[in-house]
Amino acid sequence: SNSLKKLQNPNSKTGFIGFWNLDFEFLKITKDMVQELDQDNLQDIINNNDTVVVQYSATWCGNCRIMKPKFKKLASENDGKVFVIADAEKFPESRKLAKVDNLPTFATFKKGDFINQVQTNKFEVLKELVDNVN
Repeated sequence: SNSLKKLQNPNSKTGFIGFWNLDFEFLKITKDMVQELDQDNLQDIINNNDTVVVQYSATWCGNCRIMKPKFKKLASENDGKVFVIADAEKFPESRKLAKVDNLPTFATFKKGDFINQVQTNKFEVLKELVDNVN
């Protein structure tokens, strides 16, 4: 029926969520505006948003895991910037948009263009990168 279709969430693992989950997911999205790539489409995100900040990471990368909450904290403090986590191994086309030869690499993009990048596990260095793209 039509009422069921409205409750389906394309991003949900189960394909179906109830009203309570919907509220919770909405809060989660507004709290840490971080999108984890599930396909190799970073270029589309960069083309369709003014300012994009990317954390390139990999499942085996310990420093990537350490930086992830710090990346999310910055995302919550930066309205108007889109924060994306991209698996550098799974998504080669997305990786090519920056010079990723070490992880974690953080890159900024503005109006479709690459701006800058750093390889760091220090919050202050990451914050400076994000602050410098306006």
